[in-house]
Amino acid sequence: MTPLIATVNYAEPWWVQIIKAIVIFAVGLQLIPLVLLAERKLLGRFQGRYGPNRVGPMGAMQPLADIIKLATKESFRPRTSVGVIFMVAPAISILTAVATLAIVPFGNTVDIFGTKVGLYGVDPSIGILYAFAFGGIAFYGLMLGGWSSGSKYSFLGAMRSAAQLISYEVSQGIALIGVIMMAGTLSLTGIVEAQADQGWFIVPQIVGFLVFLIAGFAETNRAPFDLPEADAELVGGYSTEYGGGGFTSYFFAEYLNVIVVSAITTTIFLGGWLLPFGWDTPGWAMPFVVIGKTLFLIFLFMWVRATLPRLRYDQLMTLGWKILLPIATINTLVTAVLVAT
Repeated sequence: MTPLIATVNYAEPWWVQIIKAIVIFAVGLQLIPLVLLAERKLLGRFQGRYGPNRVGPMGAMQPLADIIKLATKESFRPRTSVGVIFMVAPAISILTAVATLAIVPFGNTVDIFGTKVGLYGVDPSIGILYAFAFGGIAFYGLMLGGWSSGSKYSFLGAMRSAAQLISYEVSQGIALIGVIMMAGTLSLTGIVEAQADQGWFIVPQIVGFLVFLIAGFAETNRAPFDLPEADAELVGGYSTEYGGGGFTSYFFAEYLNVIVVSAITTTIFLGGWLLPFGWDTPGWAMPFVVIGKTLFLIFLFMWVRATLPRLRYDQLMTLGWKILLPIATINTLVTAVLVAT
């Protein structure tokens, strides 16, 4: 029996891979201030008030002012903290988020100046497992940050993060099994290509989509699942003792994870670069289709934050283990029966 070997499909020379790595890191970090500005503007409208409107035209320079403010803050570390780990922990969070963004396909392989280039950073044959692996590593960024701070509030926030991530990652993973069975592959580009024949998976896998999206809210610590940073109970959670660059890294990682979850949801359930009704997508339009769908889901994240209040911690655990997990399991069993028949 031939063993299964995980492969990575490179559609271009090594130097193209290096250029794409730089572009992914740069573009990912540039998207965060834009998403932050959009959220502050939208929350202002949702709550009947103005958002940023004074720094630059219509407040457009507010993200730059925030970055300058955070970058120029005095660096501070508590005496009881563990120095090296305290500094490394925020970097783990942001690097794992960027690494996960690298597998999001913004299109298929296209010809650019005579060179075949895939509109993705890398396309591993185990793309979904790749994303979950880096999601597991990101957990250490939060856990180590809270533990190394030497603060009880930070440590309690880190423990809450651990319990929350473990609880909802199980449901999130099981919710994708139905898609994997229908597509017959773990590759994200392969899943998009399967939807070209079978239609967007949001239709037959609507239950898996809802479970995955709800778990995505919890995985990114977004409202109403922002218990690890609950200010009324934990001051600021795992990032309480961080300021300046450390806080900026955690802040950026949270918003970058929102972008990543939205992009992966777009790829797996919303057809990726595919247009609806079977319309052909021109090569130049593929990234714009993916970005448009991703922005819609990011808007949904903001809408939910403005609408729902924070859950109690027991409600958080109940939803994850007693509701989402059974629903995801039943969805997987039904899909298995239908695919087998």
